[in-house]
Amino acid sequence: MSTATQEYTRVAIVTGASRGIGKGIALRLAADGLDVVVADLADQKDPLDAVAEEIRGLGRKVLTVSCDVSKEDEVQALVDAAVSELGRLDVMVANAGVGHGGSVMDAEIEAWEKCWAVNIKGVLFCYKHAARQMVKQGAGGRIIGASSIGGQRGYAGIGAYCISKAAVRSLTQTTALELREYNITVNAYAPGIIDTALGASTASGLTSSHKFSAAHPLDEGHGAGYFVKQLFKIPEGVRTGQPSDVANVVSFLVSPQSHFVTGQTLCVDDGVHFT
Repeated sequence: MSTATQEYTRVAIVTGASRGIGKGIALRLAADGLDVVVADLADQKDPLDAVAEEIRGLGRKVLTVSCDVSKEDEVQALVDAAVSELGRLDVMVANAGVGHGGSVMDAEIEAWEKCWAVNIKGVLFCYKHAARQMVKQGAGGRIIGASSIGGQRGYAGIGAYCISKAAVRSLTQTTALELREYNITVNAYAPGIIDTALGASTASGLTSSHKFSAAHPLDEGHGAGYFVKQLFKIPEGVRTGQPSDVANVVSFLVSPQSHFVTGQTLCVDDGVHFT
């Protein structure tokens, strides 16, 4: 995207935006001056509406859309709604994701494929339809996906998740090469231990049952960071980050100053992985 002065307000889509990292990204992009389309599953309507109110409080336009990113027609409808209501699409943040654990020897392929449907197919659909719209507009753009420290290397007991996040890294590289001629950069972020409500509820469930489960309570008052550190065998001294730490990286990747950065997966993990 050109660093020249623009005569329009840029529009971003953020999936999985009702809470956690997605919410943090949506609010940061609004604070940066973008109008934002926030999307999440239909059962997240109330928290998604609350995020939208916060964005309006920042003086930006906002649109809420119920969307299951594993369904291509819903992703296409999401992009169409953004263009219809807000006029264009300049930034796609494919943040929505799920987790799943379990040994390779006990793998239930249907369960693994449900994880891949969101984390791989969902990101692919977001990249695909955002790219088509941005190429059509002819003004460049920014496409960003959610990887993970689990996409940088494998971890025992969460193969389905690690595979999916490694796939995002590979897909990001491929898409960056294909879209470079259109002045569209494609990058991903790879969070480490991030303190979110979703992380707190899922981490304890994964460590105890090898399966992400939003219904699992925390054990003995431990926070999300404790359980994820146990799962990923993170060394003592590594800090737990906040959604804003990831949002800061996305803010840079969305900015004109990042025009020379593409095909990268940036670790946001307090030095757990070096690339």
